[in-house]
Amino acid sequence: MISSGRAWILCLLLFFSAALCFLDRQVLSVLAPKITAEFGMSNTAYSRVVFAFVLSYTLMLALGGRLMDRLGTRRGLGFAVAFWSLASAAHALVTGPWTLGLARFALGLGEGPAIPGAIKGAVEWMDARRRGIAVGIVTSGAALGSVLAPPVTVAAEGLLGWRGAFAATAVLGALWLIAWKLAFAGLPAGAGAPAIQRPRVLWRDLLGRPAVRRLLAARFCFDPVFYFYMFWIPQYLSRERGMSLTQIGALMWIPFVALELANIGAGQLSDTLVNRGWDRRRARMTLMLIAALLTPASFGASLAGTPALAIGLMAVLMFAHGIWITNFMTLVGETVASDEIATTVGLTGMCGGIAGMLSNLVIGPVVDRYSFGPIFLASAVVYPVAWLILRSGRRPAAA
Repeated sequence: MISSGRAWILCLLLFFSAALCFLDRQVLSVLAPKITAEFGMSNTAYSRVVFAFVLSYTLMLALGGRLMDRLGTRRGLGFAVAFWSLASAAHALVTGPWTLGLARFALGLGEGPAIPGAIKGAVEWMDARRRGIAVGIVTSGAALGSVLAPPVTVAAEGLLGWRGAFAATAVLGALWLIAWKLAFAGLPAGAGAPAIQRPRVLWRDLLGRPAVRRLLAARFCFDPVFYFYMFWIPQYLSRERGMSLTQIGALMWIPFVALELANIGAGQLSDTLVNRGWDRRRARMTLMLIAALLTPASFGASLAGTPALAIGLMAVLMFAHGIWITNFMTLVGETVASDEIATTVGLTGMCGGIAGMLSNLVIGPVVDRYSFGPIFLASAVVYPVAWLILRSGRRPAAA
């Protein structure tokens, strides 16, 4: 049994694991203008490198989520961080688009299980009354990593070169692994492992539930927007706004600060509503509706007259996404049983990843032929569609 104090310590480390996960994956997107120029890559070629990451990440969201439910977050997450840290270091050795794609594929294999495992730990280890804020803290770690990625990557590139910037991320992973090991010191080997050993969760059983299918369909709709913001915004700012790498590093963190604030605030507000007597699903869905109504600001970013206004409107989208994803992940955890959480989070992530793969293969050619405008337009409508999907059908019973 994990005490409340220890649970908060572990929750903090889950927060940092999510931060590291998103920092590592965004090093390439920040350095993309420099690396694509050095290797002579078009946007279409870059889209295929992004596709390699999203492909392996998508596969491991489902397989890795299932693995986390079997191993528990304690063992499973430690293995995942070690694997993706080595993959990050491998980026320092690439010689062109093909080897860069292979390194991205390996990174996705390691990072796929991370978020399902972290959400599982947050839901299982924290008291039910603090579940929303725990999930908010974990998901805000992803925002922190995204906030830090632009300035940290630009600074590391200035000191170590772009290859050294990738190698440095492996050192951060090693430091996290040491802290993770120390956090469980004095606890029995079974602490942090699955509490209930039920028969193995079958994907077909989960897919047979209408409530789970709605979660999958919703994530298929909205996930491509976040992939777009993670991997393409530096390219957009460079190509269509004429910003240098230094300028991108100085400003690109702003939308992710908005995401960070929304992650934590939405979790806290959601818990407050529940503790005041609101039905849990009603609380989550109400906040997600508010978020969905904010997302059309994304299209305004492509029409903005100045880069500063464009980044400000991107920040509105990311603020809305923070409200949305915190409540969506909490909703997932409350729709299925405890030992199905990581598997279900992974399945929803797989659906989102499939959509991300397809969208990334489209984004490159669209940008090369036209502009980023059609992509921003699409990002403005998918969250309301996702909310309607979740709202449809019969209300699922809480797990």
